[in-house]
Amino acid sequence: MPILLFPYAAALLALGHLRRLNAPVRNLLFFFAVTQLIAALFTPRPLLSLGLAAFRTLVILAMIAAGVYLQESRNLRPLLWGQVVVFVTAWGYSVLERGQHVLSGRLGHPYYYVVSLGLVAVIAIWLALFWRGGALWWRVLVGLLALATFLAAGSRGPLLALIVGSAAALLFAGRKGTRRWILVPAGLALAIAIAVNVFELPIKPVTRLLNDQTSGRNFVWADAYAAWQTSPLGGVGAYQGGPYITYLFKDDCNLPSTPVINALGCGLFNGAWLTAHNAWLHWLMETGVIGLTGLVALYGYGLWAAVRSRDPLLIALLFGFSAMNLVDVVIALPSQHFSELFWVVLGVSAWRVQAAATRQTEPAVQGPAAAFPATSAD
Repeated sequence: MPILLFPYAAALLALGHLRRLNAPVRNLLFFFAVTQLIAALFTPRPLLSLGLAAFRTLVILAMIAAGVYLQESRNLRPLLWGQVVVFVTAWGYSVLERGQHVLSGRLGHPYYYVVSLGLVAVIAIWLALFWRGGALWWRVLVGLLALATFLAAGSRGPLLALIVGSAAALLFAGRKGTRRWILVPAGLALAIAIAVNVFELPIKPVTRLLNDQTSGRNFVWADAYAAWQTSPLGGVGAYQGGPYITYLFKDDCNLPSTPVINALGCGLFNGAWLTAHNAWLHWLMETGVIGLTGLVALYGYGLWAAVRSRDPLLIALLFGFSAMNLVDVVIALPSQHFSELFWVVLGVSAWRVQAAATRQTEPAVQGPAAAFPATSAD
């Protein structure tokens, strides 16, 4: 998490692992990086934009490299325990703030936005669901805690991610042992939301899940589109779109309230974390047609690699994030760990596809060794 600066910066040490990818994938990463940097030269403030674009591109490549280093989705499992701490913190914070009326409003957290809290809960549900070999009792308990957090957050974007990601895993994953359980969490969440609305139960966060209002996103999208039109080729620059989103931008600090930000103040980066509430429109606003082209190429490869991997967790994560990217931006770095996870998962998917292709091209084992087939560690 960015609040822990040293471990976050340590991810840059993984960059060397990009050399382990084959030439076509490295060329794609190079193309992505070049498009981000070239786009910065066509912004209103090219020098500032070039530095910020280089920073964001470097961190994205570092997270992809970290995924190559991890190699397998099972190495993402420790993330679940950190997320449990986040959930306990959110419930404790909300109880202290509202007491017995904790469900009178959406669940709060001192560091996570309510929408990102819902997405983290969805990620935890998938981690518990696809944790092969884990005892059922604690997976059920953790899954119920994550589901309760998701419902109390009352965010429709994470609900969309849960449904689409689970459905994609059902369609594309090759592990038949987990397929029949994939849609259970999404079905349970929908059933609870419908029951709360039908019986008019006083649980306000859950009632929001079936609301069809845009919550002002149409105004945000209009502002972002207008901002892109001011600089079509390169956009307005990475982390510089906030002031153009007039529907959200205020005179006070528009950054998350954290000890570090409160100490340093807003300054130049006021509004840096205001987004267009659509990842493609946001990238178009900040990097123009040039930068968006690189993102679409890399993103498309990531989805393809996840499908080819046949790993249900990788598929659920990348497709779930893609669904939520239609109404929010959950791939822009840095974040409170969820955006980083997207790029790490893309790196894991790239490695899985390459490793599978390598195994298929290896010559058949001859002689006595053929009598001892390899076994899976999972």
